[in-house]
Amino acid sequence: MEFSSVNTIWVLLGAALVFFMQAGFAILESGLTRAKNAGNIIMKNLMDFSIGTPIYWLVGFGIMFGSSSPLFGSIDLFTLGSYADVLPSGVPKYAFVIFQTVFCATAATIVSGAMAERTKFSSYCIYSFLISLIVYPVSGHWIWGGGWLAELGFHDFAGSTAVHMVGGCAALIGAIFLGPRIGKYTKDGKPKAILGHNLTMAALGVFILWFCWFGFNGCSTVAMDSDESVVSAGLIFYNTNLAAAVATCVTMIFTWIRYKKPDVSMSLNGTLAGLVAITAGCDVMDPFGSAITGAVAGILVVLVVELIDKVFKIDDPVGAVAVHGANGLWGTLAVGLFATDGGLFYGGGFKFLGIQALGVVAVLAWVTVCMTIIFGVLKKTIGLRVSAKEEIEGLDATEHGLASAYAGFTFSTNDLDDGDVIELGSETIEKSVPVTMKASVNNDSAKITEVEIIMKQAKFEALKKAMNELGVTGMTVTQVLGCGVQKGATEYYRGVEVDMNLLPKIKVEMVVAKVPVMDVIETARKVLYTGHIGDGKIFVHDIEDVVKVRTGETGYDALQGADDF
Repeated sequence: MEFSSVNTIWVLLGAALVFFMQAGFAILESGLTRAKNAGNIIMKNLMDFSIGTPIYWLVGFGIMFGSSSPLFGSIDLFTLGSYADVLPSGVPKYAFVIFQTVFCATAATIVSGAMAERTKFSSYCIYSFLISLIVYPVSGHWIWGGGWLAELGFHDFAGSTAVHMVGGCAALIGAIFLGPRIGKYTKDGKPKAILGHNLTMAALGVFILWFCWFGFNGCSTVAMDSDESVVSAGLIFYNTNLAAAVATCVTMIFTWIRYKKPDVSMSLNGTLAGLVAITAGCDVMDPFGSAITGAVAGILVVLVVELIDKVFKIDDPVGAVAVHGANGLWGTLAVGLFATDGGLFYGGGFKFLGIQALGVVAVLAWVTVCMTIIFGVLKKTIGLRVSAKEEIEGLDATEHGLASAYAGFTFSTNDLDDGDVIELGSETIEKSVPVTMKASVNNDSAKITEVEIIMKQAKFEALKKAMNELGVTGMTVTQVLGCGVQKGATEYYRGVEVDMNLLPKIKVEMVVAKVPVMDVIETARKVLYTGHIGDGKIFVHDIEDVVKVRTGETGYDALQGADDF
C-alpha cells in the first residue's frame, strides 16, 4: 500500500482535535454542575478515554471493522489484522485506529453529564468499559464497518447516530436507573433548579467543542489529496459552523420569548445541539439544509430538556439526552430530508428517509437493550448510586478523598507554618512595631455600635464617599447573595423556575463610636434611597467591646488611629 502523507496528516489532525473534545466535555459538565462534584466529573471524563483506549485496541476495533458481515465484525485481539480493505486511501492502520478510538471515547463520555452528581465511580468505570467493549463497536459496525445498515445505504457521515445518539440513549437509560438528585423535585413532582457553579467554564467547554467539531466532521473525509476531497472538506466545515451558529441564535430567541430573558446555559446547549444535528449530513447538504437543520435543533433541545425534566421527571443535569440523543436522532433523519442527492425535499422521495428512520430505530433498540442490562446488573450487584449522605457531602470528598476541586482558592491549615505563630508577650512581638498608647477618651462609657447595611451594588461608591465625608473611615465590604420578603424577581434556569431568586448585593459593616449613629443611618438612607423595592436594609447592633490586636487597646480607644483596618 502506498501511503499518502497528506491524508495521514489529515486523519491524525482529526484524531487530535476529537481527543481534545474530552477537555471540552469535562469543562462543560463540571461547569453545569456543583463545585462539590467537579473533581468527580473530571475523573470520569479522564477515565472514559483511558479505559476506552485499551479496550477498543483489545477487541473493539475488530468488532467494528474486522469483517463486512451484516451484524458483527470479528474478534481480533490487540488489532493485529491488516484491515487493508477498510483503511482509507494512503492512511496506515494505526493512524486510522487512533482516529476511530477517539470517536469511541466520545460516545462513552457523553453519558457522564446525565449521570453526574450521584453515580458510584466504580460502577461508572464498569459502564465505560462495557460501552467501549461491545455496545458502541457493534452498532458502529452496522453503520461504518460494512454491516447491514451500510449495505442498505444508511448515511451517517461523522456520527449523529453512531456516536451521539448512542451516547444520548445510554445517558437516558442511566439517568432513569439512577433517579433524580436529592432536592431536584418537590413532593408533588415540581422540578427545582439546581444551578451549575461556573457558567464561564461551561462556555469555555462549548467553545472548545465547537472548535474540535471541525476535526470531528471535517477530518472524517479521511482524505485531502484530491480536488473532490478539498471541496468536500470546505463544505463540511461551512455547514458545521452554520448549523451551530443558527441553532445558537434560535435557542437564544426561543428562550427569550419563552422565559422572558435569553437563557445562557440553554443557549450553550443550543450550540451543541446544532453541531450534533449536522454531523450526519454535513457532507451531503447545502447551506440551506444545514441552516434549517440547525434551526430545528435549536428549538428541539429546549423542548426536550423541558419534556424529560418536567413531564418524565428524569434528571439530566447537563442536558445530554436533549443535545446528543434527541438531536442525534433529528440530524440523522434530516439527511433523508435535506440531502441534495436523494433527500425528500430535493426530489428523492421517501425511500432514503425510510432507511434513515430504520437505522435510528435499530440503533436505539440495540443501545436500549444493552444499557438496560448493564445498568440493571450494576444496580443489583455493586450498586449504581452513592448513598444520600455521600451525595449531600459531594462526590469529590466521598469518592476521591478530595476536600474540594477548588481547595487552592480557599484558606487551608496547610498554608500555615509553625514558625508563623508568635507568642503573645514574647520578645519578638514587642520588637515588631513600636506601640504608642494614646490617652483614653472615656473608654469605659463610650457607646460602640455596629451598623450593617445590605444594599445595591451600584450604590456602593456613593455610600463610601458619603461615609468618608462623615468621618467614618473603617468598613468591611462583602459581596453577598440575598433577597427580602419580595423574594427577588421570577427567573428561570434551564426552563425551570427558580423558587427564591438570590440577588447580588453588597454588605457593608461599620463599627462607630465617635460619629453619631443616627448621622450614619440618615446619611446612608439619603444615599441609598431610590423609592423602589430592593433599596436595602440597615441593621444596628450594640457592640460589647473592641480589642485592637497590635496595641491591646480596647473599647473606644481601639477604634481610633490610622490603622483601624
